[in-house]
Amino acid sequence: MRLELVFPGKTREAYLKKGMDDFCERLSHHVRIDIKIVKDGSAAKDEARAVLLEGEQLLAGCSRSAYLVVLDPGGRQLSSEELARSVADWEMQGRQVVSFVIGGAAGPSPAVPARADLLLSLSRMTFTHEMARLILLEQLYRAYSIKAGTKYHK
Repeated sequence: MRLELVFPGKTREAYLKKGMDDFCERLSHHVRIDIKIVKDGSAAKDEARAVLLEGEQLLAGCSRSAYLVVLDPGGRQLSSEELARSVADWEMQGRQVVSFVIGGAAGPSPAVPARADLLLSLSRMTFTHEMARLILLEQLYRAYSIKAGTKYHK
């Protein structure tokens, strides 16, 4: 199985980028992971158009046959153990690619969650979209650590 993480725009904060790189390296020992950066909607003249353009870019950045997980504040909240079980289930189902999508600061266009196989919420709290990237990567690493029975999750 391969994981794709699709985000609009580069991560600007150096400390977040460093953390993301660290967790990508750790994850690479368990699973192939690809980060895909797509254009954000900042070039659009208004926010509504920006959200639509960004949504098109996000969906285009996902593999066509991918199981699509969209991060959404109203999505399903999973414990770390439940996420680990989901990852194991996806592997058992023979999923080739699981794509995780995090929208931009203005949120995803309606087309993105409409295409989702799973809407996932990291928390009821609000995080910046860049912070959510790091949290998602850490939780994916934690899920693989749980599956592997390593000490990280203790």
